[in-house]
Amino acid sequence: MNAVVTGAGRGLGLEFARQLLPRVTTLIATVRSPEAARELAALAKENAGKLHIIELDVADEASIHHATKRIAELTPSLDLLINNAGIYPGRPGAVSGSDRLGQLTMESGVATLRTNAIGPMILTQELLPLLRKGRQPRIVSLTSGLGSIAQSSGAPYHYSASKAALNMYMHGVAAELRRDHIISVVINPGWVATDMGGRGASLPTSESVNSILRVVEKLTMEQSGAFFNYRGEIEPW
Repeated sequence: MNAVVTGAGRGLGLEFARQLLPRVTTLIATVRSPEAARELAALAKENAGKLHIIELDVADEASIHHATKRIAELTPSLDLLINNAGIYPGRPGAVSGSDRLGQLTMESGVATLRTNAIGPMILTQELLPLLRKGRQPRIVSLTSGLGSIAQSSGAPYHYSASKAALNMYMHGVAAELRRDHIISVVINPGWVATDMGGRGASLPTSESVNSILRVVEKLTMEQSGAFFNYRGEIEPW
């Protein structure tokens, strides 16, 4: 299996890299700042020739174009794309400021939508030629329970809207790519103990990722377009 994981420098993305390595032939891990991804670099050194690190800022279209060309040089086909990279206003890696009513800014909203929804959609589009050559190809995009309109209760606004937009993009991808036998799902990883998860999160990255990969391994075409949680249960749109 050949796989791509975005946002692999820390948190869930780094854990995906760790747990995918025994299962893949080629793993391409993307990070916004390769020089800062020390744990990933150490993992790549231990798995030379199998794990490749490339630079990618999913909010930058030129960066997406450059990265997809590099990915195509590293693998002739793609079986799994994990759209993991994302930001949360006010948390590490995002623009400063609050995501609460009365303190919202245009800059923060645009940046969050570009990174969490539009960027993953453009990257997916760019990687379609490789996915079409894959073996039972799957597109797995990490969303959030906060992206469920049915369960919306206010703040955080930009983050929640960006995940709802991601859900819509990937549901559309699932419908259009059904004829190509490419599965697309969105998965809520739970409230995970990462920099983005913040204080109060208690779910370990290892448990979330292990559960998600079990769900991914069992996906069928009939499930394409679904919104799951990390345990494989259906979430409300």
